[in-house]
Amino acid sequence: MIFYRFLFIFLCNVLVFSQDLEDLSFGDDSSLDIATWNIEWFPKNGQTTIDYVVQILNQLDLDILAMQELDDQELFDQMVEDLNNNYVGYYESSWFAGLAYIYNSEVVQINSIYEIYTTSQYWSAFPRSPMVMDMNFMGENYFIINNHFKCCGDGNFDASDDSDEETRRYNAINLLKDYIDTYLFDKNVIVLGDLNDDIAESIQNNVFQNVLDDFENFTFVDYDIANENSSDWSYPTWPSHLDHILITNELFDEYENSEVLTIKIDEYLDGGWNEYDYNVSDHRPVAISFHLDSSITGDLNGDSQINILDLIVIVNMILDGNYSISADLNEDDIINILDIVIYKNIILGT
Repeated sequence: MIFYRFLFIFLCNVLVFSQDLEDLSFGDDSSLDIATWNIEWFPKNGQTTIDYVVQILNQLDLDILAMQELDDQELFDQMVEDLNNNYVGYYESSWFAGLAYIYNSEVVQINSIYEIYTTSQYWSAFPRSPMVMDMNFMGENYFIINNHFKCCGDGNFDASDDSDEETRRYNAINLLKDYIDTYLFDKNVIVLGDLNDDIAESIQNNVFQNVLDDFENFTFVDYDIANENSSDWSYPTWPSHLDHILITNELFDEYENSEVLTIKIDEYLDGGWNEYDYNVSDHRPVAISFHLDSSITGDLNGDSQINILDLIVIVNMILDGNYSISADLNEDDIINILDIVIYKNIILGT
């Protein structure tokens, strides 16, 4: 019995550590895949870091990556150029340990990217001004807010001390909440980044408590990660879970059909955590995949658009006497010439 138990443990370890970066994956073409990643003074180990990150991002197939703690604009641009052709980078932050985005330009349409809370009165709360991405994906509008809050502290929240690290993070999350409540109250909003604090600690020391209490309007999608096994936390060396994704209630339905996880890239490297920490970062990415309903009424051949090919399909349906609710555009429970006319008008844009 002891022998078989040893054999089982051995085989499990072999299966885990036999993985390499070619086995790493996350996103796909049918979902909105977003991650936050503190890349720790990119590039941490020069060209070696760039080579690692390029391979990692190409494998993850993300639609949007919010990055924190970048230190070299030129090498960031070089890294983006080495990615698959459809990726575009945005790194215009002038702040210490800057913020950036990388996004898939084939599916993400940028309306604007801008910073908020940029004036000196907000510098205590925000060492880096939050970076907002206003973008469209599959015809829907989203606002992504990238952040890197003040680090460190003693874990005790002292609201009477304006210089207290926990107080600065408390002020930051509540200023973001105020901004969303005022300007983005009816929008699909995702707040993410290295927020440098625990969302699952006691109420008296939880800087996120006001947001947690407003559960009708906000939810941290990684709350279960923060409350469960430390092996899934984003900052293993403490260990602690510091990197978070917060969504507004407009996305609650989509959240029900989503996947949230800490991407443990270190488990895909021969040298494990030591190799990852030395060459890439001391933080793991935290990601969410929204499995959106991308079906379009009238898209009969599944190519995500209505065109002449769908018109051919509906003609064949009528000839064969078949019925499909997707083709019944006037909802009269029959497929006939009236539906063909609607198809024709859609295709012609009339």
